[in-house]
Amino acid sequence: MSVDGIVDIFRRVLETTDVTADSDFFALGGDSLIATRVLSAVARTSGAELSFDDFVAAPTPGALAKKIADVCA
Repeated sequence: MSVDGIVDIFRRVLETTDVTADSDFFALGGDSLIATRVLSAVARTSGAELSFDDFVAAPTPGALAKKIADVCA
C-alpha cells in the first residue's frame, strides 16, 4: 500500500487535510478507537492485517507503509 493511500485514510478518518507522510496519527488527535478504523481500511485496501501494537509502533503514514510492506512481503 502506498504512503499516499495511507495519507488519504488518515485524512478521511481524522477529518483533516493536514496530513503528510510524517504526520503522527496521535499528535493529530487520533485515539485507539479511530485507529481501529485506520486498521480496517488498511486491511480492506491492502489485505494486511495489522494489530493495534503494530499501529502504535508505526503511527505515521510513512512508517505504516513500511510495516505493511513487511507484512505483505
